[in-house]
Amino acid sequence: MNIKDKVVVITGGSSGFGKSLAEAFLKEEAIIIINSNNKKELKKFSKEIGIFGVCGDVTKEKDLINLARKTITKFGRIDIWINNAGLWIPHDLVENFDMERVGKMFNVNVFGVINGSRVALRYMKEINSGVILSIISDSALAERPMASTYCASKWAVNGFTKSIREENKNKNISIFSIYPGAMKTELFGNIKPENYDEMLDPKYVAEKVIENLKRDLPEEDLIIVE
Repeated sequence: MNIKDKVVVITGGSSGFGKSLAEAFLKEEAIIIINSNNKKELKKFSKEIGIFGVCGDVTKEKDLINLARKTITKFGRIDIWINNAGLWIPHDLVENFDMERVGKMFNVNVFGVINGSRVALRYMKEINSGVILSIISDSALAERPMASTYCASKWAVNGFTKSIREENKNKNISIFSIYPGAMKTELFGNIKPENYDEMLDPKYVAEKVIENLKRDLPEEDLIIVE
């Protein structure tokens, strides 16, 4: 795929890995639209690199419908939709987790991806073309003691993404699952894991995502752990 001039929507695009994705796609001369529920971050970053920002909450499908409509009104189409927004909570034994925080995490990690995919698919099916990327995690591929609830959210997204890929076979819509290892981003907030300094550079991971898209036969399940 030639990335130049492709219209790319990135949820959770004002911070963390979303910022690295936006910058990487911009280098490829794509047209970038970022979404975030943080108005201040969104305005600052979109102005800083000269891209279009739309405020909204991925847990509310109506906000993502608004994101899609504004994108299509301004740029005429959506070529690539990236479900990137996500939350993490610090490691603990399962019986100790604050279930209110767990519920909030599931809403973003799982329902955010479902909402974004539904919105993107409705549009892409109309034009019989498009690409959806879900940024999942290698936590969807193995058990993770002390991170059981985060791991569960990523396993849910993994199953969902593979299922909609099967639903849309032979419809000229490509659906990719991306499984990065832990990255040095703001995802962890002020409580960084002990191995934070050994984690992946998000810019490197973003470059790997784009390299895959540019292949003649991209990997549908892309694991990036080194």
